Amino acid sequence: MDLTAPIDVTLVRRLIAAQFPNWADLPVEPVEPGGWDNRTFRLGDDKSVRLPSAASYVAQVEKEQRWLPRLAPHLPLPIPVPLAKGAPGQGYPWPWSVYGWLRGRPAANGGIADPTQFARSLADLLLALYRIDATGGPPAGQHNFHRGGRLAVYDAETRTALSALTGRIDTDTAQEVWASALGSGWQRPPVWVHGDVASGNLLVEDGKLCGVIDFGSSAVGDPACDLAIAWIEFSGESRQAFRDALALDAETWARGRGWALWKALITASGHDGNQREAAKSWAVIDEVLADHRRVDRR
Repeated sequence: MDLTAPIDVTLVRRLIAAQFPNWADLPVEPVEPGGWDNRTFRLGDDKSVRLPSAASYVAQVEKEQRWLPRLAPHLPLPIPVPLAKGAPGQGYPWPWSVYGWLRGRPAANGGIADPTQFARSLADLLLALYRIDATGGPPAGQHNFHRGGRLAVYDAETRTALSALTGRIDTDTAQEVWASALGSGWQRPPVWVHGDVASGNLLVEDGKLCGVIDFGSSAVGDPACDLAIAWIEFSGESRQAFRDALALDAETWARGRGWALWKALITASGHDGNQREAAKSWAVIDEVLADHRRVDRR
C-alpha cells in the first residue's frame, strides 16, 4: 500500500476519531521537529501519536509495541510506553501508535546545565539497558538499519565517502579509524541497544536528562553503535566521564568511533542530510580523527 494522505493534524484527528473515539475531543498538535522516520503529534496533555513516514519504518511499530513495556520498568528514566496500537485507515496504509507523553524538551534544543553530569546520567541509563535480559530480542537488521550489528555492512558506502573527501580530510587517519572499527566484534552475549542515541532523542528538564525517546532503531547486539554520541555531543571532560562510566573495552570504543565516522562521512560527502547537518559532520570527523590519534599515541 502507498501513502495517499499527508501525515498532518487532519489525518491524525481522523484516525483518532475513527479508531479511538474516547480521545476524539482531545486537541492534536504537531511536534516540531517532527522526526524523519516517524511523524509525532501531541494528543491532549498526556499522550503522543507516532506514525511511520515510509514503509521501511513500519517494522518499528510492532517492535516498540512488544518490547518497550518490557524495557521500561528496568530503566532509571522514563521511555515511551505504548497505550494503543492504531490500524491503517483514512488513506494512511500502516500501523501506528499512541504513547504516553514524556515531559522535557530535546537536548538538541539546548538546556543542558552540566554536560559532564548529563554524560554520566546517559551512561547510567545505557548501562541499565545493557543489563536487561536480551533473550528473544530482535537482532540487528534492516528493520533498524543494522544498529547493533557489524559495521562491515556500511563498508562500501564509507569507502565511497572517503574517496569523495580525499584532499578535504585526513583520509589516511580516517582509513585507520575505519579499519580498526572493522577489526573487532562484540565477543560477549548480545545486549539491548537503543540504536539512535542522539540529542534529539534525549529529553532535558531543569538542565538534566529526564527521559529517552525513539527506540525505533533498538535491537540486541553490539553496544558500540550507542557510543557515537561521545564524539557528536560530548568533548573533553564530558566525553571522558561518559567513557569512564560505561567502562567498555578499547575495541568497543574503536567500533564506536567507526559508527560516528560512518555517519559523519556520508553526511559531509553529500550523500545524506542538509547543509546544517553537513557542517556539524565536519566537526565530528575532526573529533573522531583527533581522538584516534590520541589513543594511537598511548
